[in-house]
Amino acid sequence: MNLFDIVGPVMVGPSSSHTAGAVRIGHIGRRLLNEPVAKAEICLHGSFLATGKGHGTDRALIAGLLKMRTDDERIPDSFAWADRMGLVYSFGGIELRDAHPNSVLMKLTGTKGRYLEVVAASLGGGRIKVCEIDGVEANFCGDYPTLIVRNQDQPGHVAEVTSMLAHKSVNIATMQLYRDKRGGNAVLVLECDKEVPRESIKWLEKLEGIHKVTYLSLEEEEEES
Repeated sequence: MNLFDIVGPVMVGPSSSHTAGAVRIGHIGRRLLNEPVAKAEICLHGSFLATGKGHGTDRALIAGLLKMRTDDERIPDSFAWADRMGLVYSFGGIELRDAHPNSVLMKLTGTKGRYLEVVAASLGGGRIKVCEIDGVEANFCGDYPTLIVRNQDQPGHVAEVTSMLAHKSVNIATMQLYRDKRGGNAVLVLECDKEVPRESIKWLEKLEGIHKVTYLSLEEEEEES
């Protein structure tokens, strides 16, 4: 346990779970999309749906999608900022199976056409967990650079990814592997101790049997022109 776990995040309130956590979820969704968000369909579950409006969860999620941080004073006015920046958004309710009460499904479309579906949960104290990406189990916290590789379940793909990281001197902090059936679709989730080079991600995307590569970088992106 560290000091952050005790005192919670520096934030615009009122709630660390419903507000600060929601900002972080939006922010990570934007980073996973890896381009500005043009359209967001946001489906709230459980407590997020029941009490989120009063806690500003809706505005917090939009603020995160606009790359605002938890202490940004613009969070209460995020809808106006979204309108100003051309972000089209909508809210609804959803029942997510076996999900944490503070959960949300975000369907995001980027300005360059990239599409991503993210299910994430706010765990309290500003901590979050990404539960699914594009309908596939993920389960990572967003505190590390994270590489998510969707591929055909065939021998050699795990070795290709881990060998590439070793060649680039990127140490793996955690690794999770899921598949729907033998020879079907698989997903590899790797939390890393440092950033994965962009050229290595592009190399992975071109490998035979790789369906999609999603990457969460913790580095600040260059502002789009």
